[in-house]
Amino acid sequence: MNNPESLKFINELAAYFNALPGVGKKTAQRYALQLLKQDDDFLQGFGKTLSELKSKIHECQVCHNLSQETVCSICSSPSRNSELICVVEDVRDVIAIENTHQFSGKFHILGGVISPMDGVGPSDLNIDSLINRIKENPEIKEILLALRITMEGDTTNFFLYKKLKNLNVKLSIIARGVSFGEQIEYTDEVTLAKSILNRVPYEL
Repeated sequence: MNNPESLKFINELAAYFNALPGVGKKTAQRYALQLLKQDDDFLQGFGKTLSELKSKIHECQVCHNLSQETVCSICSSPSRNSELICVVEDVRDVIAIENTHQFSGKFHILGGVISPMDGVGPSDLNIDSLINRIKENPEIKEILLALRITMEGDTTNFFLYKKLKNLNVKLSIIARGVSFGEQIEYTDEVTLAKSILNRVPYEL
């Protein structure tokens, strides 16, 4: 491993891991070295999956979830409640809510929250597609806002309220069993399930 070429290759591999959110340099290096211990079948499968990632995974044209099809399995499922749409920040929130097994409706992923400090405005989010979705689907009766319980999340909720208040839908928000400053994906399943079941009308 003292071979300069070997070290260069390992460092290049570690740099890819290091580019991922939450992966520090030491962890990235550990991941790279761990791959050396894997057998050829694992590495070939790992490489094949990575190379096909962008070609096989697409954004659902309806809700912006990840899908291998044009429309994701949740949007196309006849067993889901089409009257209820849960608005979330990203795919990780969909996974968290699905793990509670207490939500039978469908989703709409905004792709973030309004955050002027980070340069994220309403036009950067999937808000127009949500409005069009409601207008084009009269069966939608309720929009459940399930964004992070932070100033940015509240700002986004208020913006959505202003945009949706004149449409023929009920606006509700998850109960504040979720602590202020907490992100949906990190909330334990029991608390999140109760927050969904005990949702309340959105009020200013």
